[in-house]
Amino acid sequence: MFNGKNILITGGTGSFGKKYTEILLQNYKPNKIIIYSRDELKQFEMAQKYNDKCMRYFIGDVRDKERLKKAMEDVDIVIHAAALKHVPVAEYNPMECIKTNINGAQNVIDCAIEHEVEKVIALSTDKAAAPINLYGATKLASDKLFIAANNLVGKRKTRFSVVRYGNVIGSRGSVVPFFVNLIKKGEKELPITHKDMTRFLITLEEGVKFVLKNFERMQGGEIFVPKIPSMKIVDLAKALCPKCKLKEIGIRPGEKLHEVMITKDDKCIEFSDHYVIKPTINFSFEADYTKNMIGEKGTEKEIGFEYSSGKNDWWLTCEEFLEKAVEFI
Repeated sequence: MFNGKNILITGGTGSFGKKYTEILLQNYKPNKIIIYSRDELKQFEMAQKYNDKCMRYFIGDVRDKERLKKAMEDVDIVIHAAALKHVPVAEYNPMECIKTNINGAQNVIDCAIEHEVEKVIALSTDKAAAPINLYGATKLASDKLFIAANNLVGKRKTRFSVVRYGNVIGSRGSVVPFFVNLIKKGEKELPITHKDMTRFLITLEEGVKFVLKNFERMQGGEIFVPKIPSMKIVDLAKALCPKCKLKEIGIRPGEKLHEVMITKDDKCIEFSDHYVIKPTINFSFEADYTKNMIGEKGTEKEIGFEYSSGKNDWWLTCEEFLEKAVEFI
């Protein structure tokens, strides 16, 4: 469905945008891939590797509606990956986080509707489920904006959905590169926040392919959540450095013991490899979320179901984790 299409990726110079671009170029023949981001150095560096004739590099910020509107002319598909994501930085700079993650989200919505973009998927985070930090709160607001945007389209063809998943193995600022850096420095002790802490883990490629698939599945209004494995942080640390001692330093402000991607109050549908959180509002179009656009069928989960990394029935072994994390070790 991406052949011959004009595709815009906000925050396109990030790790997700680069991997998404790589997979698009390997498997499809898009007419244009537009990388929309505000860092000219990252765009220059990305252009050295991804210089196919369909590539376009567009300097701009999602806060700048007029610039975004220009970039979205004749675009068919939008992946909204731009966000301020650093939890402590968001706590100290709340309005900056709000301007990008909430106001920027609304700008993407408005421009997509104005240009009658076919499909928009916004990337979310586990931190948007029952948020306890500002970053999570802004992403929850963003998710709600994108879902409600389906009520603004009128007779237009534009549809909006959201993809939510957990920690990406090896992403900037995450625990894997942090531990690996300490190990390379010769540290014999690794800090862990809590001995019982768990996290969902997904590779970047798995996340990108999940988003790609959901462009085919989406009707508009869904929050897609993949079924992915969990791991105890203690086991992750031991896998990276079996001989290292572990020092418990306490849970940091804004951090959860276990990740939650679907809360007990969400109404969701289970498919073979993913869940769909149903919208809490009705739209002008009818949608049966128990069956998606490629014919996959799901079943409604019971009230009170929670998808938590601590209650998962799929756990990574140390060997499986090392296999997934090999490029970062």
